[in-house]
Amino acid sequence: MKTIIHATDFSDNAISALKYAYSLCKKTNAALLVIHVFNNSTLASTINDPILIPIEESIQKKNTQLKEFCKFHLGSDIETLNIQIEAIENSSVVAGIISKTDELYASMIVTGMKGKSALEKLLMGSTTKKLIEKAPCPILAIPINATLKNIKTIVYTTDFEEEDIIAIFRLAEIAKIFNATIKIVHVFKKSDTNSEQEMEWFKEILKQKVTYKNLEFEVVFSDEIYNYLVFYLNKVDADLIGMLERGNKGLIRKIFHKDLVKKIEGTIHIPLISFNEINY
Repeated sequence: MKTIIHATDFSDNAISALKYAYSLCKKTNAALLVIHVFNNSTLASTINDPILIPIEESIQKKNTQLKEFCKFHLGSDIETLNIQIEAIENSSVVAGIISKTDELYASMIVTGMKGKSALEKLLMGSTTKKLIEKAPCPILAIPINATLKNIKTIVYTTDFEEEDIIAIFRLAEIAKIFNATIKIVHVFKKSDTNSEQEMEWFKEILKQKVTYKNLEFEVVFSDEIYNYLVFYLNKVDADLIGMLERGNKGLIRKIFHKDLVKKIEGTIHIPLISFNEINY
């Protein structure tokens, strides 16, 4: 990984995401850019100022806030920490983040799962979900109070698709750094009668594309996919869960899986890394 972008809204959860992103960059030797995207016209209205604040002035103030935020929570000046910051004015938070990601060919975006107030919870949750749908790189969503000490177990949920193989290849790049085990799991319903055979086929194809050795495979039955995944993550003491964001191609399982990624993003208590099939 070359560049990781952390998008912050200065919330309590953003503190956890900032610390996680910084620790991950130290582990991977990636560059860290901390950004904050704001709408200048909204900023003016929040302070009851009928005159729009000059963009340059707003950017300067936000950059100062970013510096202080990083210094306070990481314990040193950004120069000492060897990280970059940038305040970005854009009417759309998602568009601002994606534009910077495209510009830098960033390897990953790290963001918090939720914000600090009821409104910000809605906005930040919505922002993360939109990034999962649209970003040109993986999204790592960090729940509040999550810390990066070591990653031993990564769970990846598969539906045996070609894009899964590329996502696991990318996930293995992280796993190698920690010597972590990737548990590749498929949860099937009674109607999926060929799941075990599909897993064997998928396993053979995967081994041709991914050379990482610490891979384990499991096919399990449950009519309650979401509830079982939560149980399974606790059972194996997972440190990270990876999923593929699938577009709507008319298949019910794809639509269901797409909703599942977002449902987990809102309730799971370990980091979630999401790969979008449109990028592969």
